[in-house]
Amino acid sequence: MQIILRANFHFAMNKQLCGEIMKGSIKNWIFQPEFEKMPRDKLLKLQEERLRRTVKHCYERIPLYHRKFKDAGITPDDIKTMDDLKKIPFTEKEDLRKSYPFGMLAVDLGEVLELHASSGTTGHPTTCAYTKNDLEVWSKVMARIYASAGTKKGDIIQNAYGYGLFTGGLGFHYGALEIGATVLPIAAGGTERQIRLAKEFGTTILACTPSYAAHLGRYAKEKLGIDPAKELKWKSGLFGAEAWSEQLRERIEELLGLEAFDIYGLSEVIGPGVSVECPQHDGLHIQEDHFLPEIIDPKTGEAVEEGEAGELVLTTLTREATPVLRFRTGDITVLKTEECPCGRTLARMGRVLGRADDMLKVRGVKFWPKTVEHALLGIKGVSENYEITIERPQELDIMTLRVEPDKELFESVGGDLMKLKDLAKEIAEQIKSIVGVKANVELVPYGSLPRFMGKAKRVKDLRKET
Repeated sequence: MQIILRANFHFAMNKQLCGEIMKGSIKNWIFQPEFEKMPRDKLLKLQEERLRRTVKHCYERIPLYHRKFKDAGITPDDIKTMDDLKKIPFTEKEDLRKSYPFGMLAVDLGEVLELHASSGTTGHPTTCAYTKNDLEVWSKVMARIYASAGTKKGDIIQNAYGYGLFTGGLGFHYGALEIGATVLPIAAGGTERQIRLAKEFGTTILACTPSYAAHLGRYAKEKLGIDPAKELKWKSGLFGAEAWSEQLRERIEELLGLEAFDIYGLSEVIGPGVSVECPQHDGLHIQEDHFLPEIIDPKTGEAVEEGEAGELVLTTLTREATPVLRFRTGDITVLKTEECPCGRTLARMGRVLGRADDMLKVRGVKFWPKTVEHALLGIKGVSENYEITIERPQELDIMTLRVEPDKELFESVGGDLMKLKDLAKEIAEQIKSIVGVKANVELVPYGSLPRFMGKAKRVKDLRKET
């Protein structure tokens, strides 16, 4: 029923796009059908072949993996089939940090054409390097991302991801060039200019974080008097770099009048390009010919049953400069391998539930921040802007949830938040019911909480500072 409702909504929003689906031209939404629709038995053989080659490459060229294999009592000859994958030790983020800057480099530096690095806010940065072949692979998997959202020649892509050491902007840029679309490399920020150029240039594809997409819609309406759903030409949006809820997707689609696609990637593996939703919106297809996925129990490291939530582990199968074996992403999701109605045979990962290291525990109850967003956005009159603060002034945890009412409701009471006591009570009850935690709810004036151009930072856990 959900898929039917979504199809009806998008048929109204984008008749041409949905007409293509109804006519069976969905194949045009697949960039490399020879890989994306490959029979799974054939895909398995390709994965095992590439895995053996990657393992040998890592063992011979990266000291970290030579040591890990020696400590585990194995050699590359012990890795022949997918069943042998579990013999390989995990790669942790800390392994990459300790190897900074070039300890994870598996090629001569002269073969590297591009370097990226993480911010290093929680320790040493990590280095991500790309050879010519790596850049070609990145371009192709990003072209698959675009194709999945119906992008083609003639589209104008508004790339509002950050350019620079962050891999987002350039990954989306390369993919746009590969698929033959026109790219507007506007980068993040400059919200008023974003809206103005979207209107003047007639951009048709929007690429940015979901929180910034929502901000663009609000800003256009409230500051510029522009209704994006009616006055802009955006038909699809590719949103990632942060966990977001189905409720936020609905808000974005309503605000911007486009079809929102969830995308996933991480710098340690390639950047954006690891997986993307197809028009079915039933999980994100992982580019399995390039990235080998596993789901493990984050505590034991053991594999979980298909469909069971756990930590995503990825092995690169075609990366030359900085390959990784069994890299623990920290992202919690589920995996399923059944064929999708879109025709792709690639496995699908569920929407990221949260990060293993970002899970909050308040008074014994564990939850991910995204669960709070899910609870909030189901309430009429609540905006998508909120902030969670957790403190422990004495023995007990106290969670405070600051929430902005939406603009219309805020203005209807003349900014008098005391008139919205019933809304605050409803929010508290919803949080207790869905999240399982009691929260002190504070309604704050609309526009008072931070807006984010990049990844949204909505949690302040002050217990770590005491």
